[in-house]
Formats: sequence, C-alpha cells, structure tokens
Amino acid sequence: MAFQHPVRRVAIIGAGPSGLAAVKYLRAEKYFEQIDLFEQRSSVGGVWNYTPSSSKIGVSTTVPHLNPHEPVEKPIWINHSEGASEPVFVSPVYDKLETNIPKELMRYSDHSFPEDVQLFPEHRTVKQYLEEYAKDTKSHIQFETQVKDVKLENPKLSTWALTTKNLQTGVEATSTYDAVVVASGHFSVPYLPNIQGIEVWDRAYTGAISHSKLYDSPESFRERKVVVVGNSASGLDIGAQINEVSKGKVIFSQRSESYLAASSPSDKIIRSEIVEFLAPTEHDRGIRFADGHIETQVDAVVFCTGYFYSFPFLSSLEPPVITNGWRTRNVYQHLFYIDHPTLVFPVLSQRVIPFVIAENQASLFSRVWSGRLLLPEKGDMKASEDSEVAQKGDGKTFHVMSFPADADYLNLLYDWAASAKLRPGLEDDGKGKLGTYWGDRQRWMRALFPEIRRAFVQKGEQRSKIKSLEALGFDFETWKRDQGHN
Repeated sequence: MAFQHPVRRVAIIGAGPSGLAAVKYLRAEKYFEQIDLFEQRSSVGGVWNYTPSSSKIGVSTTVPHLNPHEPVEKPIWINHSEGASEPVFVSPVYDKLETNIPKELMRYSDHSFPEDVQLFPEHRTVKQYLEEYAKDTKSHIQFETQVKDVKLENPKLSTWALTTKNLQTGVEATSTYDAVVVASGHFSVPYLPNIQGIEVWDRAYTGAISHSKLYDSPESFRERKVVVVGNSASGLDIGAQINEVSKGKVIFSQRSESYLAASSPSDKIIRSEIVEFLAPTEHDRGIRFADGHIETQVDAVVFCTGYFYSFPFLSSLEPPVITNGWRTRNVYQHLFYIDHPTLVFPVLSQRVIPFVIAENQASLFSRVWSGRLLLPEKGDMKASEDSEVAQKGDGKTFHVMSFPADADYLNLLYDWAASAKLRPGLEDDGKGKLGTYWGDRQRWMRALFPEIRRAFVQKGEQRSKIKSLEALGFDFETWKRDQGHN
C-alpha cells in the first residue's frame, strides 16, 4: 500500500521507551520536516517515572473495574518548595521494583546499561538509562502537554487533527499531522474482575481491595492477612515483598503456577481463583476459592490482574481499535492501523522485551512513511489479522508473544526494515538506522531468563553485586560446547 499524501509531519504521543525510540528512528530517515513528541509528565520515561506513595494517597480504583473507556487521565498536582507545581500521573512502578529482564536483553541496540549496574536493574536505574538515551531528543519534546483528542482529518489523505492541552496554562491547541505514533503504553487503566459479592465486600471493608497499580511498599500490609491475586511478574514480586511483613504467609490466588516463580511452593500458600466474596453479615471477611476452601479474617486483597488497552483520545476512530479492551482491533502486525496506516501502536505485545521491539517497530514504520517500504493492500492486512485471531483467539491472548514467538517477531521486523530501498545519505551505506537482531546468544538468554531471574532473586541481599550472567553461573560459550556447537 502506498500513501496518497507524503508523510512529512509526525506526532508522537508519550515519551516513554516507545516514544523515544520513535524519535530516534524518524530522525535517522532524514526525511521528515516536523517531529513533535507530546508528554504529559515533566520528564521522559513513561511508566518508569516512579510515583512515590505520598502521591498515591487518596487514589483508588473502582471495584470491580471493567471499563476500558476511561476519560483522559487527570494529573495529581504536586507543589514544590519553590512555589512551582508539577503534574504527576500514577505509575505502576513501586519502590523496590527491579526489572524481570536482564540488562543485556533489555537494552536498545545503540545504548548499553553501565557495566556496574546489577544484572536485573532497579527502576531508578532504568529511569536514568532512559534519560541518557533521550538526551539528543529533547528539542522534539513538549513536556506537561496532554493529548486530548486525535481525529481523522482527511480520510483520503490519512491525515490527523491532534488536540493538546498545556497542563500548566490550560491552553488547548489543534494541529494537523500526516502520521501519529501512539506510544502512550497500556498500563494506565486497571482491570479488576467482577467476582460474586465483591461490591458488597468492598463497601463493607473500605480500602481492603486494591490493584497493583496503587501498590508502593509492603509497610501498609504489616501484620495483616493478605491475599494476592494473579501470577504475573508483579503479582509474584509484590506478594513476596508483602510476605516479609504480613500476618502469616501471603495467600496467592492463581489459576496456574507462574513460569516466573522464584521461590518454592513451601514459601507461600497457593490457592485457586477466588469465586466469591462472602456476605459480611454471615462471615468475618470471608473469601471462597474455586476448590471450595474458605479463608476468613482477610485484611487485604491485592489484585495483580493487569490492565486494559485504552486510548481515550481516539474515541471517534471508526472502525475502533478498542472495544472491550482485551486487545486492539483493526491493527496489522500488532502495529499499523489497517484503514489508515499513518497511525501506529508500538509495543502492544505482551511477554516481550519492550525496548528492542519498540526500536525495531520504529525502524519499520519510519521506512514505510518515508516511502522506502510498501505495506500490503488493506484487504491483505485485514486477512492477516483475521488469521491471527483464528489462531490465537479474540481476547487477552491475542497480543501475547511468549518465547520463541517474540524472538521470531523481533527478527521479522528487523529483516523487513532491512529490505527497504536504499537512500543515499543515510547511515550504513544508505540502509539507514537498524535496530536489534537476536542471534544464538540472545535467544539462549531469552529462553533461560525465567531461570536466570530465579537464580538472581535467590541471592537475596547479595544480588546487587551480581553484574553479569556468568556471575550466576550462566555461560553461553559453555552451553554452546555442551550442545555440540562450534
């Protein structure tokens, strides 16, 4: 598919890892006249901007929370001592969060983590890493500027009217762009399931039910009986932290044991999924599980049940990308909006390594928009999406790319971008800026990283001294020899 109108002006929504990669690769094409990045926070990093517990006080989640169509998020205003105020948006990053991805896999292709950083970096390290990566992009970024609305302006030309609001002044402005990168992420609107009796229970025990988005530290759970719902990385980590201070062992409610589990089952109590919050008039803070077991005197339930896909500024888009919020719709290769491929959604995929996916996707759409690559026709793109739905389902699993699917997708993007027409003046003899390609070492590391992560966590307080895979006993060259590779 070729575009009716040359893409010269590009808007990017969000200065997190995906938005920053987009700026880098769009600039590298030496083609676009205007690249504007709008960020509602006061600094780069997206969700890696840690929100301290003081900013989460008074913030709550509707119980249950089933609606992906939330309005554009309102800021929490923080007053600084010198009289200035800053808009803050709640991030799911919590105080003691460490990545669940080793730094060698997590990094962008052209920017390494420092050698003295621990193998699985702390969130503050990741934030600093992104600040360093973004140094040469700051001239493109308008901070404290929220995107309120994105409308298709001209269907024939696939151009977009983008309305922003300066959060400090309240002034709104609308500009036209030839293409838009929606890099706002999908960790804003929490999902909290509707379980029998949950609303009555929540009203009776105000504040006892919460979502991981609002978690910061285990202190508020000290000497309390706690149930953690979900077996994601955040659920396991938050549960392990609370387990250090809770009244008795934390009860993990999960449908299956997680592949990321770092400790033995004896370190915790594992129950099946919750099927009922029992009536407060008949039970003392009681919960029933699927196997029939009942726990009473439960002080707190933390739902680590993930997030909806939600893009409130695209409410007028037709056909829509969001319906029930479990996946995006009408999107080709988890990236291009099929009806108007001048709209893209980087890193929709889950269980992937996001930074490298972001840069490979950016290298691809930059080449498409600069005219060096063509997309398939609309009917073929739709058929591709339909085929993937038939294979993976029409719900939460659609965007899941567990290994090796993520590695194959990453390399597909790389090869696709590398096939673009050469353009004199671009780096690498006219090929242009390319991202990350995973060879044997990266795929070996990706296959093993749950095991690597478990070994790292089991080091306890000593893990901060672990800077490399080899320090944990994982050696690629030894593995290759054991496998009979030269």
